[in-house]
Amino acid sequence: MHWLTQRLTILPNTFLLAWGWQRRFLAILCGALTALALPPFGWSPVLLLTFPCFVWLLDGALEVDGQQNGARFRTGFFLGWLFGFGYFLAGLWWIGAAFLVEADRFAWLLPFAVLAMPAGLAFFTALGVALAALLWSDQFRRILLLAACLTLSDWVRGHVLTGFPWNAFGYGVSGNLALAQTASLFGVYGMTFLVVAISAAPAVLADARPAGQRLRAVSLAAVAFVAALTFGFVRTWTADVEYTSLDVRIVQPSIDQKDKWRPELRDEIFQTYLDMTEAPLGGAARVGQPRLVVWPESALPFLLTQEPGALFRIGQALGDNTELVTGAVRIEAGTNGPVYFNSVYVVGGDGTVKGIYDKVRLVPFGEYVPFKTLLEDIGFTNIAGPIEGFEAGYHQRVLSTTEDFSFLPLICYEAIFPGVVSATPDEPSFLLNVTNDAWFGRTPGPYQHFAQARMRSIETGLPLVRAANTGISAVVDGYGAVVDELTVFERGIVDAGLPKQLGTTIYEIFGDVPALIISITLVGFAIFTKYNRHSRYN
Repeated sequence: MHWLTQRLTILPNTFLLAWGWQRRFLAILCGALTALALPPFGWSPVLLLTFPCFVWLLDGALEVDGQQNGARFRTGFFLGWLFGFGYFLAGLWWIGAAFLVEADRFAWLLPFAVLAMPAGLAFFTALGVALAALLWSDQFRRILLLAACLTLSDWVRGHVLTGFPWNAFGYGVSGNLALAQTASLFGVYGMTFLVVAISAAPAVLADARPAGQRLRAVSLAAVAFVAALTFGFVRTWTADVEYTSLDVRIVQPSIDQKDKWRPELRDEIFQTYLDMTEAPLGGAARVGQPRLVVWPESALPFLLTQEPGALFRIGQALGDNTELVTGAVRIEAGTNGPVYFNSVYVVGGDGTVKGIYDKVRLVPFGEYVPFKTLLEDIGFTNIAGPIEGFEAGYHQRVLSTTEDFSFLPLICYEAIFPGVVSATPDEPSFLLNVTNDAWFGRTPGPYQHFAQARMRSIETGLPLVRAANTGISAVVDGYGAVVDELTVFERGIVDAGLPKQLGTTIYEIFGDVPALIISITLVGFAIFTKYNRHSRYN
């Protein structure tokens, strides 16, 4: 028994006693391994290793580096930044693939982009961990404190400036449909709290406290895990998905990004879309039903309304009882020249434009350049498309079809933001996401993007129709279950019925408020117990 006890303390002691370069390396390693829980790997059990190890690392570092607030803050910030840098580097390295599409122009920027973004995003994680370090203790509540602080840092990261909530820690269980159902209650930020709290709980097994206390703490985390899993199983097993009277056809042409804007291929690309639109029905298509055809983001290699005959040819391909939603570049006259928008068009079966939506949330450095004057001096321009940047639309809004179905268009990057539906005055029948992930090839990027778009369905109970140039295109029901899909770089068509929307979810009613209240309350409790000498929790 003594031999077994010695073996079980080797791992905690490795982190508790680490210092210098070893401590720095282990912090980065913990963060990098945490990214294995994200798509396409989905190795969620790794979180039960990485978060406890990071807690032990903090335990040891804060014990050695002193008890003064300044020292604790610096230690927490530094270790949090290293952990975050490892996490975002391992989870976002694939962004560099976009700089290789036009390698002659942008390849020199690749190392800066691959390293600079993780370094910047890691500051949010660093602030969260630094706050936790200020209030750290040797008791179980430090686990809940870390979960609360990382929840707050994830939320801030999703809102500061234009926000970038990509790969919030809650997505670590997005591959498990049952566990992901928790998003219908608390959203992805609430899932961050649960993921961190449950995953980090085993760290208390190495605490110098009575065995009964340690087991009670781990049992509490186990009960929370079983409760979340049970809720998810009950919600999905009792699901009876019904379908509307509307069918959808998603066209995934799988056109390489290098070919997308070549002038000599524009007619061939356009004809490809028309031919796939007119192809015989397949899959779960129902003959005679109203149909919505969906093409991906910026599908057309020209300006739709300025191309003679394009709308007429689209109308011929659609025919009666069919409409098209397509991504396309739109142009307007501006005071200083033409202004371009990344847009979605609704085109009727007669070839007339029935609705337009302009993308509101643009991708920094991809669709517009922050600090443009400064960065252009060193040779940086936006990399997405043949024009010198897009203008943002005014607000997100719902579009309608002639069959009285309404949808919320989400162009590419817009699908990663929680709470998008509650920000619109009208309740849509479904979510419609068009994207062009060809920029990122066969990397984890398209899989992560799809997982986050699917999470919006779970949060809202709304079905999702997603058209991606090179994948992943899919129809997803309100529980996040995939009805039909095409994987990455698979050319083809998805023919499926449109699932009905579910009832309003708890998250749709309260949004991120419950997750924020719980997190802020726990931080407030930690402050109270730390600075109130008479608290019995000290």
